[in-house]
Amino acid sequence: MKAPSSDWQAFVLHPFQSAPGAPGAGLELSGAIRRRAGTLELRLSLGGDLASVVLADPSFRPERRDDLWRSTCFELFLAAEGQAPYWEVNLSAAGHWNVYRFSGYRQGMEIEPSLQALPFELRRLSGALELELALPLPDDLHSPSSPLEAGVCAVIEQRQGLLSYWAVTHPGSVADFHRRDGLALHL
Repeated sequence: MKAPSSDWQAFVLHPFQSAPGAPGAGLELSGAIRRRAGTLELRLSLGGDLASVVLADPSFRPERRDDLWRSTCFELFLAAEGQAPYWEVNLSAAGHWNVYRFSGYRQGMEIEPSLQALPFELRRLSGALELELALPLPDDLHSPSSPLEAGVCAVIEQRQGLLSYWAVTHPGSVADFHRRDGLALHL
């Protein structure tokens, strides 16, 4: 992954309740994020024992799909500071994607209609998987005077059928990416 310039916020994701031998052991997940005009830019790098990770083959026709979180999936949660609505972005290793809008905590889930495509780049390198996304912000998040809260997360499926849940912070007793106090990055 390219070294981020000073306007990027770097972060590291941690697996929920990690312990030696627990799901996610032997993996590293980090990245950087920034807000630029009406776009949110995200870079992620998954490294370590990638042979243990289930990665769908790249699709020749990436499309909007539901339930991407059931296997390896990178996620981004966004909200305007102090506002109840939030957005969930799901990105699969195959190139499939979805963006949902929620009216409040796990309520009023709808597909975000303003996005008809979400091109992102996923590179499989020797020893790393790198993702780059330039997300056009929905109108409700577009105002440069409105600070944004972001949570970068991932579900990683390993060959043994185990899922690990990764986030910058895990504020609760169960892995829950929707918790507002988990949106720890401020843009």
